[in-house]
Amino acid sequence: SSSSGDDALRDRRARILSRGLPKQKPIEGVKQVVVVASGKGGVGKSTTAVNIALALAANDSTKEVGLLDADIYGPSIPKMMNLKGNPELTPKNLMRPLKNYGIACMSMGFLIEETAPVVWRGLMVMSAVEKLLRQVDWGQLDYLVIDMPPGTGDVQLSVSQNIPIAGAVIVSTPQDVALLDARKGAEMFRKVHVPVLGLVQNMSVFQCPKCKHETHIFGANGVRDLAKTLGLDILGDVPLHVNIRETCDSGQPVVVSQPQSDA
Repeated sequence: SSSSGDDALRDRRARILSRGLPKQKPIEGVKQVVVVASGKGGVGKSTTAVNIALALAANDSTKEVGLLDADIYGPSIPKMMNLKGNPELTPKNLMRPLKNYGIACMSMGFLIEETAPVVWRGLMVMSAVEKLLRQVDWGQLDYLVIDMPPGTGDVQLSVSQNIPIAGAVIVSTPQDVALLDARKGAEMFRKVHVPVLGLVQNMSVFQCPKCKHETHIFGANGVRDLAKTLGLDILGDVPLHVNIRETCDSGQPVVVSQPQSDA
């Protein structure tokens, strides 16, 4: 029958495609990897990744947590985690992560001048990502949070196909143009068989500090509607708040500097 012929063709295609995929190899010493991603830039993905890593450590002090900045062109983890300097090398020639607030961090930002642009083609970027994944001495980590660059390109595919990932968190504002790209991000992870843990709606509402009037600057509930469409959970609804921005800019993220605040 035609349906069994279609099934056989699909199986054959899947087998051929899987031959070309790299074999997934765990990062030594790392138990669980969580990636934080977004389709569009500027939606607060790095801020979310930093505060997720700090929250994982704050929720259970027995857990060791690491943070990897996979954004080669625009690394922001050094500033947000208040870290500077070059990683030391171990006798095995592995880079030692820099540490602050109990979180082990690695970023391209530690390897180049703060103001220097990374003017590289794709192959060099892929080589750098491979080094950040494989040539770092993470010690023993319960969780490694990876802050992905925006989009659905080479870096996202390489990370997703080279290491086992426990799950992906997609960050978006409720704005329509951001949601279009967030949906593409979620679909990409499904294609490469990475479980999507859920969506974070960021910059969802602004409350005037004087009159307390609330304004939905980027629209209301767009991420909630997308989550419903994709059959995913909403993991968090983060307001547009000056404290969240200021604390990350000053290298004292809100989870450690203002743990009791609403934000």
